[in-house]
Amino acid sequence: MTRPTALITGGAGGIGAATAVRLAARGHRVAIADIDAARGVELAERIGGLFLPADIASPEDNERTVAAAVAAFGRLDAVVLNAGVAGRCGFHDFSVAAYRETMAIDLDGAVYGMNACLPRLREQGGGSIAVVSSLAGLTPSPDPFYSAAKHALIGLVGSAALLYAADGVRVNAVCPGVTDTPLISAFRAELLGAGILAAEPDEIAACVEAVLESEGTGEAWVVQAGRPGTRVPRPDLPVAGVGAAGRHRPAGPPQP
Repeated sequence: MTRPTALITGGAGGIGAATAVRLAARGHRVAIADIDAARGVELAERIGGLFLPADIASPEDNERTVAAAVAAFGRLDAVVLNAGVAGRCGFHDFSVAAYRETMAIDLDGAVYGMNACLPRLREQGGGSIAVVSSLAGLTPSPDPFYSAAKHALIGLVGSAALLYAADGVRVNAVCPGVTDTPLISAFRAELLGAGILAAEPDEIAACVEAVLESEGTGEAWVVQAGRPGTRVPRPDLPVAGVGAAGRHRPAGPPQP
């Protein structure tokens, strides 16, 4: 029996590593893409997976990583676009360079990853993509540019899901609340002191696994400490510029 395969970006630590361990334990062959080679190699050896060094803010690295995973495994059944950072600045200390760094990792990395893997999944007849957004992608946040990037991921997921549904490709978002990863290290004590519970990475990984296995597409799932992942109800709105079959068509005036 052929084992399912998965590629996880940002897979060397935090939610990505927990997801890699979980999927490997359930029989997946897992490719871990990360800029942290030391941790990535160690984890890949521990779970019998493959480590691929990659800077997800680079389009070329994303293309190379997807190609390498497909070459090693023959196909990709699941892709988890997980890599991310906390916002590098806010309005009070705005820096163009820091703002661009936030967007390059939190938004561009997912765009480049999706652009690299969608044609492959379409060619092979389907697959599942889980994009790790955030609760800050559904609600306001004191980290404005991180929140802006995570909100953008929700729009990206919904649009890609519509465009590729006819090809058997499912695209969904996972929106964790506060999670005990290095992302919160700078203000972890403050959060815990305020009584805010932080989820364990494996709690989020369990939701990622459920999302990858779900039959839906274009959905956002919220998962918080001590609570299982749940789908967020979405309004049934008209879609501009896209045919019913999910194919591109030129944007124009509303049709009667």
